[in-house]
Amino acid sequence: MMGKYDPQMVGWMEKELVDIGVQALKTESDVETFMNQSGTSMVLINSVCGCAAGGARPGVGIALQHKTIPDNIATVFAGVDKEATAKARTFFDDIAPSSPSIALLKDGQVIHFIPSHEIEGYDHEQIAAKLTPSFDEHCKAEGPSVPEDKLKEAFSSPQRNG
Repeated sequence: MMGKYDPQMVGWMEKELVDIGVQALKTESDVETFMNQSGTSMVLINSVCGCAAGGARPGVGIALQHKTIPDNIATVFAGVDKEATAKARTFFDDIAPSSPSIALLKDGQVIHFIPSHEIEGYDHEQIAAKLTPSFDEHCKAEGPSVPEDKLKEAFSSPQRNG
């Protein structure tokens, strides 16, 4: 199934995340493999909307600067990789679909979920602050995911800054 957005036009929106250590899941098989890993896993349902650009993606980036982070970190892109997104949502199918959204799972079970209505209207610092307490409680991997200068570089693309 073809996504409604041209991957080449929105590729920078995914690249921001990949550049900070987030794995892009492009197929149902990618999602299945990722979700079957042990430990804590975080999945960002990425989106082209302004709240993803202004809040969710940079919020995840700031959260991944924390002293503890999930073992496994990935993203699926709603509107681009439809099958992968639909497959990811089956792992938290008792929660209404929304994009962007962020799921934190431990051994495949949702332990924290931030739906789009808790992202829209919040800045990246506020979104990071919604994630890091769960990281402290449930995660063991040592952060940050990338050095701070790499984080700043990832979110300074010409496309983002117009």
